[in-house]
Amino acid sequence: MSAVVKWWSRAAAAVTGVVLTLVVPVHAWAASNGVADVAIEAARYRRRRSGFGFFGILGGVCCLVVVGAIVLIVILIARRRKK
Repeated sequence: MSAVVKWWSRAAAAVTGVVLTLVVPVHAWAASNGVADVAIEAARYRRRRSGFGFFGILGGVCCLVVVGAIVLIVILIARRRKK
């Protein structure tokens, strides 16, 4: 098995674990909390707004920071294993 395949399988396992760690509890909370009703009401009541606004930009920056941190951690782990 080549080093790329080993690295890819480890990265896929780590990403799968992180996704399941975050998604499963959030889904259970949303299913039991009445959030579905709130989401349906929010979808029915749509305001016309232009652009993403401040919170949309802030959310995008936060997402980029999280993705960058994950990539940095994977790179640091890969470099440490080579030494």
